[in-house]
Amino acid sequence: MNKSEILIIDDEPQMRKLLEITLQSNGYLSKTAASAKEGLIMAENHPPELILLDLGLPDESGHNVLQKLRQWYTNPIIILSVQKNESDIIKALDNGANDYLSKPFRTGELLARIRSALRTINTDEGETTISFGDLSVDLSTRSVWKNDQLLKLTATEYNLLALLIRNEGKVLTHQYLLRAIWGPGYINQSQYLRVFIAQIRKKIEEDPNRPLYLLTEAGVGYRFISTSN
Repeated sequence: MNKSEILIIDDEPQMRKLLEITLQSNGYLSKTAASAKEGLIMAENHPPELILLDLGLPDESGHNVLQKLRQWYTNPIIILSVQKNESDIIKALDNGANDYLSKPFRTGELLARIRSALRTINTDEGETTISFGDLSVDLSTRSVWKNDQLLKLTATEYNLLALLIRNEGKVLTHQYLLRAIWGPGYINQSQYLRVFIAQIRKKIEEDPNRPLYLLTEAGVGYRFISTSN
């Protein structure tokens, strides 16, 4: 049984109950808060392995709660919200959310996102080789292998792929990726990303037009996932 504890911060009683039942029936421990104030206190008193955070809280914006949590809380935070516009999604991700699901959502997808997010804190920090299906990345030698064949990646391709893999399961926004790989002067040069993402897909995907690993989050950014989700 998975003993990871998850804190639910949501003002809707029906949603809290649904999430509690879903999590507990899948082996997770859960606790709930109905307001921003209550959630922040509970998180500080007993930090959970993961937080599910609603943006529409009665006493304070979920965006503010996210910013306050990220001042000290380093474990995954997944946003659950009825707000579906791109600006809200990008704002939440840029403020440190690991993922974003719009309500209503499928419980199977939520559980997959939770498993993916929890892997980021369960991975041994000393691990230098990371494997996903037929892919293997050796961070110490900066080498990428597919089906035991060494792939030839440029330095920029490798840096971009390694950044996405280290954040496996998390949506990284266009601005974040451009700033991290090319620098702050390139945050509006989205064509850089499109070109390099396409090149990486040609090398790591069986069908670059139907990627399994390197997924596009339309209008927001990119996400690297393992095929075990």
